[in-house]
Amino acid sequence: MIARLRQVTESMRRQGIRRLMVLAGESGWSSQQVQALAAHLPGDWLWVGGSPELPLSCAPAALRTLLGREFQHAVFDARSGLDAAALAALSGTLRAGSWLLLLAPDWESWPDQPDEDSARWSDAPQPIATPNFISHLQTCLSHDAGSVLWRQQPELILPDFAPRPDWLPASGAPEKEQAEILAGLSKMDSGVAVVTAARGRGKSALAGMLVNNSPGMSLVTAPTKAATDVLASYAGERFQFMPPDALAAENMPAGFSWLIVDEAAAIPAPLLRQVIARFPRVLLTTTVQGYEGTGRGFLLKFCASLPSFRRFTLSTPIRWAQNDPLEQAIDEIMLFDEPGLEHPVQGEPVLAAVGQADWQHNAGQLKQMYRLLSGAHYRTSPLDLRRMLDAPGQHFIAANVGDECVGALWLVEEGGLDETLSRCVWAGLRRPRGNLVAQSLAAHGGSPLAATLPGLRVSRIAVHPMRQREHIGASMVKRARGLAVGQYDYLSVSFGYTDELWRFWQRCGFELVRIGSHKEASSGCYSAMALLPLTVQGQMLVREEQQRLARDWPWLSEWIELNLPLASTLAAQLLDEDWLDLSGFAFAHRPLEACIGSLNRLLLACDLPLPALRGRLQRYESTAVLSQQLGLSGKKGLLAAMRQEAVLALENLNRSRSDSLRTGVLQLQKFR
Repeated sequence: MIARLRQVTESMRRQGIRRLMVLAGESGWSSQQVQALAAHLPGDWLWVGGSPELPLSCAPAALRTLLGREFQHAVFDARSGLDAAALAALSGTLRAGSWLLLLAPDWESWPDQPDEDSARWSDAPQPIATPNFISHLQTCLSHDAGSVLWRQQPELILPDFAPRPDWLPASGAPEKEQAEILAGLSKMDSGVAVVTAARGRGKSALAGMLVNNSPGMSLVTAPTKAATDVLASYAGERFQFMPPDALAAENMPAGFSWLIVDEAAAIPAPLLRQVIARFPRVLLTTTVQGYEGTGRGFLLKFCASLPSFRRFTLSTPIRWAQNDPLEQAIDEIMLFDEPGLEHPVQGEPVLAAVGQADWQHNAGQLKQMYRLLSGAHYRTSPLDLRRMLDAPGQHFIAANVGDECVGALWLVEEGGLDETLSRCVWAGLRRPRGNLVAQSLAAHGGSPLAATLPGLRVSRIAVHPMRQREHIGASMVKRARGLAVGQYDYLSVSFGYTDELWRFWQRCGFELVRIGSHKEASSGCYSAMALLPLTVQGQMLVREEQQRLARDWPWLSEWIELNLPLASTLAAQLLDEDWLDLSGFAFAHRPLEACIGSLNRLLLACDLPLPALRGRLQRYESTAVLSQQLGLSGKKGLLAAMRQEAVLALENLNRSRSDSLRTGVLQLQKFR
């Protein structure tokens, strides 16, 4: 067996390819095989998993820091759980001639085995079985002639693989596509250029060549310096690196004619915009398909927001041969082959409700929906594929023209928490998994029981780029509304606020109920939440939250740089709901930003000095400055002081009412 394995591995090296080998069986057996293979095949043998069994190891969550580096052979331990994005990322780090060993449980029982990775994305209290994704993976591998499935047995039997021509490795000089792009970049006097490609196409090498060959100085930035090893090797002594956050804090570095941003889509959009604005010429490189979760959304969302940019594409692999078996296997499993979005499908769409059970008899429908979502959204990733196929409470609506999907709507069940848990969420004492909007309604809104109402949240919505502005998205939302009636109290959506997006949701019948006080790192937008009521209870919730938002807006508007069309007046009187809100802040852990309106009304009603609250909310002094003035230990110390001042103010206004509210809040502590 070993002699045959060495022979096949040598053939892989000559042919410039990598292969996937699945070892499915008992843990002791697969560990024994790994040790034997690592002993007989020279290489780095990187182990990716929670319990390392080889000297060189990395946790799946940390694998992102190794992007841009290369290894010879690797092991991915999926015996207790499979981090799909980490598996895909690992495949991109392997050199030609490498094996990727995937350790799996018993092949037959694998679909029914709880997957520990599901704790990250299923919102279930315990790990769940993931039969749809695992069955999909098994089907892909069963039909894959380029991979090896080694089910527990004494000896590995390697198949006779189809012959391949020998591969000529890259010489280090620019390949044809690279040379053409370098020539184009050399003619740029100013502006932004974007190079996109799949892994292994030489994006980082191209960027390094640009650094090394440009007459002026170039500065490199990336999510991590460790990810720029390949770029640095081609840039040589001219390589200069600065992290993006440090670069944003600096004034415009003098003398640099190029800024190179490697894996640009992994940097938050606002930070990326801030950084690139400081340089005359910018090169952005990023992976369009793959595990970073960028998809074509990087081009559709970020690059389209630039005044202008030049796009270049690398399509020919450089680090391995064309039609590499490992790349093909991973692409098939992760659905990385994005749809062609350039040519629209004509015809009137037909709407259809789709469920996870449809995977068994109509897998093509869910695959098309995922690919459309991946192509349209900035951050869709393999984690979303796993959630889509197996997480509880997922529902979908497709807009199909014949056999083609031109629209996809993804809905998630939320709410339905018991009263005590909802009150604990309101008080800031508990944050159970999931329930994004439902929990936010309780944690930041006015009703302690908001999370008890069942809702259906719009998680993602996508329409074919060439079929947009035809009301396909609105028709899918309308269909979702019809399906939700009688089962849910409201539809909800959370989105990065822009005027255009809000107009869409408003046309669909949604009402704005919350706007966050901080911009999201990924989008640079304020987080907004909107509801479409379906029942009397839902209507009451929407009305209460709308009134609360309008009543608080005179103070919130000082923190939020938006001109919202809210009919608001300066309502300074402390109402019952304000006393309740303030008790959650004073005696529990409700966040400051959830209580800005009620706290300002408290300050107007009370004549105590309250230096921490007045300094932060009336004079808008920064946390750092105010903490120093009051001799407090940073943000936590200042927050504690503000809570204590709120207690004093409530007691000053009405001690008996304050004591009664304190007792009610403290009773929740036992349910933490």
